[in-house]
Amino acid sequence: MFVQNYSSQLIYSAILIAVCLILRLIFIQLLRRFAKKSERVEHRIGLIIKHIDFAVIFLIILGAIFIWGVDVKNIGVLMSSVFAVIGIALFAQWSILCNITSGVIMFFTFPYKIGDYIKIHDKEFPYEGMIEDIKTFHLILRTKDDEIITYPNSLMLQKGVTVIKPDDIAEYISEEEEIENVKHHSID
Repeated sequence: MFVQNYSSQLIYSAILIAVCLILRLIFIQLLRRFAKKSERVEHRIGLIIKHIDFAVIFLIILGAIFIWGVDVKNIGVLMSSVFAVIGIALFAQWSILCNITSGVIMFFTFPYKIGDYIKIHDKEFPYEGMIEDIKTFHLILRTKDDEIITYPNSLMLQKGVTVIKPDDIAEYISEEEEIENVKHHSID
């Protein structure tokens, strides 16, 4: 009886789920192809796939709401309430959303990747080191002194970053040490 009464909604729901899953597979294949061409690490692909999965689940839920005929007025009240709470929460924690977005942008467009030696041009906290990992919210940098530094993704988009070529790393580090020695001797 249930199947007969709701057969069209069940069919539309099945079609919606199938289309969304097919779109997910297409996006993941495109992502893997892009990552292979741009030499991105598999771990980074996993983070972007989580974002794709979240979007697919959101589309399935939104489509199911419309297919099953939930009253639009009730959805409007529900969605406005949900977005008001989310908006207040994100306003209080805007940096979280900013770091997630920055991580996705860095995956697709930035010229550095895991294993690159970089110098971050920040007046207060200038850092340099090897990128060990790029996470959803921050990247992990290992300095020449073997320190581990976590640096927010959003600041990576705001600050100047120099990528030092692998051939020039040893030369660059020895020049930096010479400059530090000169500074210390001139102070004494």
